[in-house]
Order: sequence, then structure tokens, then C-alpha cells
Amino acid sequence: MKQEHAIPSEWLPFLSGGGMMGAMMRSHDWSSSPLGHPRTWPQALRTVVGLMLNSKFPMFVAWGPELGFLYNDSYVPILGEKHPDALGARFHDIWAEIWDDIHPLIVRALRGEATYMDRLPLRMHRHGYDEDTWFTFSYSPVRDESGTVAGMYCACVEATAEVLAERYREEENQRLMALFEQAPGIIAVLRGPNHVFELTNHSYLELIGQRELVGKPAREALPEVAGQGFFELLDQVYDSGQPFVGHDVSLRIQREPNAPLEERFIDFVYQPFRDHKGEVAGIFVEGSDVTARKHVEDELRAANSQKDQFLAMLAHELRNPLAPITTAAQLLQSGQLDAQGIRNASNIIARQAEHMTDLVNDLLDVSRVTRGLVTIEKEDLDLIEVVAEAVEQVRPLIDARRHELRTEIASEPLHVAGDRTRLIQVLSNILNNAAKYTPPGGLIVLRVRRDAEGVTIAVCDNGQGIEPQVLPYIFDLFIQAERTPDRSQGGLGIGLALVKSLVVLHGGRVEAHSKGAGRGSEFVVHLPLLATPAMLEAAPAPAPLDTDSGLRVLVVDDNVDAAQMLATLLEMNGHHVSIEYDGKGALARAAREHPQVTLLDIGLPDIDGHELARQLRAAPGTAGTVLIALTGYGQPEDQKRAQEAGFDYHMVKPADLARLLELLAEVKARRG
Repeated sequence: MKQEHAIPSEWLPFLSGGGMMGAMMRSHDWSSSPLGHPRTWPQALRTVVGLMLNSKFPMFVAWGPELGFLYNDSYVPILGEKHPDALGARFHDIWAEIWDDIHPLIVRALRGEATYMDRLPLRMHRHGYDEDTWFTFSYSPVRDESGTVAGMYCACVEATAEVLAERYREEENQRLMALFEQAPGIIAVLRGPNHVFELTNHSYLELIGQRELVGKPAREALPEVAGQGFFELLDQVYDSGQPFVGHDVSLRIQREPNAPLEERFIDFVYQPFRDHKGEVAGIFVEGSDVTARKHVEDELRAANSQKDQFLAMLAHELRNPLAPITTAAQLLQSGQLDAQGIRNASNIIARQAEHMTDLVNDLLDVSRVTRGLVTIEKEDLDLIEVVAEAVEQVRPLIDARRHELRTEIASEPLHVAGDRTRLIQVLSNILNNAAKYTPPGGLIVLRVRRDAEGVTIAVCDNGQGIEPQVLPYIFDLFIQAERTPDRSQGGLGIGLALVKSLVVLHGGRVEAHSKGAGRGSEFVVHLPLLATPAMLEAAPAPAPLDTDSGLRVLVVDDNVDAAQMLATLLEMNGHHVSIEYDGKGALARAAREHPQVTLLDIGLPDIDGHELARQLRAAPGTAGTVLIALTGYGQPEDQKRAQEAGFDYHMVKPADLARLLELLAEVKARRG
């Protein structure tokens, strides 16, 4: 039997050689193969097999009606674990998992049509698992001696590793491009001596404005940059091959169509890159828009300069009173003054000491205000009285400089909530400035009137005015307008900063207006107005609550906006709503009004909502109120805690308003 299946090479020359697969074909048991014994193979098949076995290119032949499969050594790795069982087997049985992909190509080959596929994706199962593969191959018809297509022949190359490598490179390039695009710094790639834009990132386009750059030379793409030195630097870097680094360089660019040039400041590097010959091929541009940083640095430098100016002014202002004090003290020490001289010297020391005290107090005030250490004692003030006291304080200076003070004060009562001393300080400071910086014999107009926002106090003069470049900063610390060389008006440049801070503490605002130097100025203080007794008397008495039309509801929430919006909704639905923003206020209000329903926020600033609910339940007047918890906590244990505290209902924020209205309707129905 063994001799019957042996195929000595001298008997079948086409199987001689052929490497491992030639040896396997010579020793193979062909009894179960659709190809039959090699002795029976037609000459056409023998010829193709002989060529295939001696080729180093991966090849296979499928022959006969059942397409029996033969292959060479180079094809073995493609088969994987399908080898050696694939030898002589049916083509379909070997590659059943990809049959739907390759069968149409096989049919075309068996019809006499050659096909070629480049990197065809195939999902194979050849190593015990499914894997994605790619193959480049051709299917060619093989004819027998009669010229009839009896089989097909394939030469193939597996391109899986190449495809995966290309995919990896593509993904890597995409990652790099994403990093390039998302980089916070400006990046661009310019190629060639004309600096043609090849790549730009988002930050670069943010800097220069959204426009088409790629494919355009720099001079054409950014024509407004001509004459600013950037193109010349690009030429220099390209010609020399040496990089250039710039810091805080001004760039004037048109960032929007038809818009004026906008100045930006940039840090940047022009880095040349070279081709394979070592010659400069282009320039890599990298940098940052440092405009914001530059402005901050400029502001810091300006602040530092203001500080230096302030220290110089402080030294000047302190020396001024020290000089007469020192002189007066020396005269007193001499013992040569008569009684009148002693009185004069003493008065000088007292006046100058008071002046120094005022300077020190101003310094302490502004220090405390800027650090948030000043608190104001608010009370109901008659603003007309406050204004009168401020005028009284400044009247000596106004009279000394022969100014006319014209007042236009509303006749109606104007009441504000404020600190009397601080408001007098605000108004006297503004009036004092008007008197100091208006040439002798000037006009100062003081207007006090009510407006839509509250009350307005305006001080207008025809004095030296404020330069336009100073006006935006006039309320900043240590800012002063230009003074004459002798600085005859004195001052430290802190008064208006103090004015602004104190007005803000009163819930108001202050403005400065001037048309320029020599054209006077106007300072306007806006303060919220309190309802006066007269206004309260004139107001119509509130209509009694129609308790039949809705429920008395108390809303307690420290979120002012949330409380007011909820109250508005409930009032729109016919309920009578009161609002409190803390627990203590809620207890007091509930004791007065006996609400039928109380909506409680759990997280109140002073009393925990659960404790507040217990206190309401314990009070005789509110024991029967329906308590509804409004909270951001909605776990079962939260609901249990609310129930134990005495709440009737528990609703999670944001509350279902429709459900809330249903609950109120149910409560109203139960109460008849």
C-alpha cells in the first residue's frame, strides 16, 4: 500500500524539487482529493504546478469542477493553521469565511477573465481567531489541452502589515494635526523663498483674522503687514538659515474685513527647516499672542509709576506742614516771642498739625476701604440735611476762592439709607475738588434731584477740567490730573478713589464727565432712594387679602432669584405669597401671618430647614401649616429625614411646578 501512494520524483518530474510543498505532494495521500492521483493530472495542470512550486512568489492553483487546491512554500504563511490540511482540499472548504468576498472573482476567472485586486480587505480565520487582512492578488484562468478553462491560478501578496502601518501613520498624523490645530500658540508652516503658507492652526487664524491663507505667499495673504519688518525677517531667515526670535513685537493687523488695523503683541520664532539636500526649504513659525500679558505689564508699570509719584507727592505734602511747624517750634524755643507771637506760632502749629492729621486719616481710610475693612452704619437720612452739612464744611474754601455756589435742590423730601459721616465725606470731597481746581471767581453748581433710579447729586464747575486720557482712570488710586509746578492745590490723589468706594458701599455709583482741559467737569453720585413718610402716606392702603381666592403661602429660600420667581408663579395662580430669605425671618413672618402653606428650602444660612420645620410645628400659630420641603437632596434617607422633621411633602429642586400647583389645589380643597 505504501508503494502505491509513493510518488518517486523520477516518475513525475514536474514534482521534483519545489521545496517543502514539492516533497509533501510527492508523499501525500491523494485518495480523498478531488484532484485524484498526480499521475492522472493533465499536462496543463502539471505545467502550472511545476512553475508554481519553483517560484518564490506566494501562489496557488485551484483545478477542476471542485477546485482542488495546490500551493507553494511561499503561500504556507498565508494559510496559517489551515496548512497542511489545505493541500488537495476543496477551495471553498479552505476559505469558507471569505468565500462571499472572493467567489465573484473566481467565477470571472473560470469564465476566462483575469482579475486584479489591490489591497482587498478580507476577514480571515487562520490562527484560531478572526482577523482583518488585506491582499493584493490576481486571478487568472488556466486552460486544459482543449483550450477549455479548467481551473484558475493566483499570485498574491499579503499587504496587511503595510496597510496597518499606513493606518497607524495616518492616525499618528491625524493626532499630530489635531495637536497642531489645538495648540494654544500660533503655528504656521511657510515653504519656499516666497513664504507660501502650507499649514496654519486655529490660534494663528485667531491672531490674524479668519481668512484663506494656505497656498498664498505671505506678502499676498497679509498685505497690511508690509512695512512692519516681518517679511524682511522671513527673507533674512530663509537666506541665512539662521532662526530669529522676537519678544513683545508689535503687529498691526486687519482682523476683520474693512476694519481698522488692530495692534497686537507677539512672541515668536522663525525657525528654518531643510530638505534632504540640506538646503533651506521653508520656515516654521511658532509663537504666542501676548497682547493681554503686555497690557497687564504696561498696567503694572503704570501702577508702579503712580506709586512712585504718590510717594513723591506724599513726601511733598508732609514736608509742607512740617516746615511751618518746625519754624514755629524754633521761634517758641527761642523765648523771644511776645504773647501775640506765641499765639500766632501756636495757631500755625495747630493748623498744620490738623492738615497732617487729615492727610494721615485719608491714607488710613483708603487703606481700610481697599482692603474691605470699612463697614458703614446705615440709618434713614434726610439727604438735604447731609448736603447742607457737606456745603457747610467746604464753604470756607469756596468763599476764600471767591466762587459762586449755585444750588438747585429738589423741594420734595429725599431720604436715603446711609452713614451720615461717610456721605458727608463723599460730598465734601467732591465739592472740595471743585473749589480747588476752579480758578478764583468760578462757578460751582450743586444739583440734587430725584430720578428713575433714585436720587442724583451732581457737582458741576467751570474749572480746569480733566484730560481725556485721565478721565477713564480718575477714580483709580493715586490718579491726579496735571498740576502746576508749585502744586499749589496739594492732595494725594486718593480722594476720588475713596469717594467711589464709599458710594459703592451705599449701593450707588459715581460718574465723572469733562469735555477736556479748561472746560470744567461734573461729578454725579447716584444713590438708591428710601420711601419717605410722605410717600408712604400718599401710597394707597393695601387691599385686604381675598383669602377665598387663594392660599396664604410663605416661601423661604436664601436664593433670592429662586424665591422671587417661585412667588411670582404662585401669585399668578391666585395665591398670596410672602418671602423670607433666612430662618429667623421666616419664624417671625409665620408668627404674624399664620401661612396655610410654607415652602422651605432645607439649606438655609442660619437655621437648618429641618430644625425650622420642627419649630414651626411646635408653635401654636403655625402647627397646622402644610410644610413642603424644597431641596436639592432627593435620596430616600433625605425624604425620611424631612418626614421625621414634620414635613408633609418633599420636592426635589428644580421643583415640578405643575405638581406643586396640584398640591396647593388639594390643600385648598381640603380646607374648603
